[in-house]
Amino acid sequence: MWVKVKIKRTVKHRTRKWVKRQSLMLANPQKTRYPFFILSLFMNLFFMAVLTRKEIIEAIQTKAITFSPTIDQFQLQPHAIDLRLGYKFLIPRNWTVDEKGRQAITVSIDDASIHQEQFDEVQLQPGQCFDLLPNEFVIATSLERIEMNAPNLMAILFPRTSTNRRGINLSLSGIIDTGYKGNLIFPMKNEAGNQVIRIFPGERICQVIFQELTTKLSQKEANLHGLTVAKYSDVGSSAFKLDKEDERKLLIEGKLDELKNRFST
Repeated sequence: MWVKVKIKRTVKHRTRKWVKRQSLMLANPQKTRYPFFILSLFMNLFFMAVLTRKEIIEAIQTKAITFSPTIDQFQLQPHAIDLRLGYKFLIPRNWTVDEKGRQAITVSIDDASIHQEQFDEVQLQPGQCFDLLPNEFVIATSLERIEMNAPNLMAILFPRTSTNRRGINLSLSGIIDTGYKGNLIFPMKNEAGNQVIRIFPGERICQVIFQELTTKLSQKEANLHGLTVAKYSDVGSSAFKLDKEDERKLLIEGKLDELKNRFST
């Protein structure tokens, strides 16, 4: 059983002047130096309740959020949890050899079979390292398996600033949905010029911020992504998953208007 996490809302302590200024920025994003989606994100973070260290610990103790392996003291931040790098990496493949000869691997939503061949998998052992080559793109996994058990909590995955300073681009890695259970995956790219960046499993690589939803979700609501049940479960598996076939077929045929008409909300 989950226990509702009590969170002190701080919105009422913000000044009207600040809110007005941010609203004007959102209304006129061309006049700011920030992309619209970044402004929207921070406005959402501002108006939604973010769990503090104390509340995160309470959520872990009551099984509202679980981690395996368990979180250590190095990972606890004032209002976030640092996640450690796992042992599994997926490296994009550029070509393959078949009866026709050497063929480039062109990944497209119209060929599900070739999508399975897009990556080579590297599974490290304790004590081994991973050299991220210049401009190389890989998909990494978290050491921790996370379970979002409370129907009123979701989370957002961010890179650590120390990760970005090393030249590793994680960007904004995504949303962790209510009810999610599994390891997390995140794209990594070496943008440190000609430098090779050596990383080790177990490094604190990114962090998770937990937020309270304004309305609880049922398990059915939490599992439904568009018209399909959530497709991300096993570690690394989401790299090979495509969107629903009905959607892909209409997109490939250029029938976007038909898609909108058939599946209107």
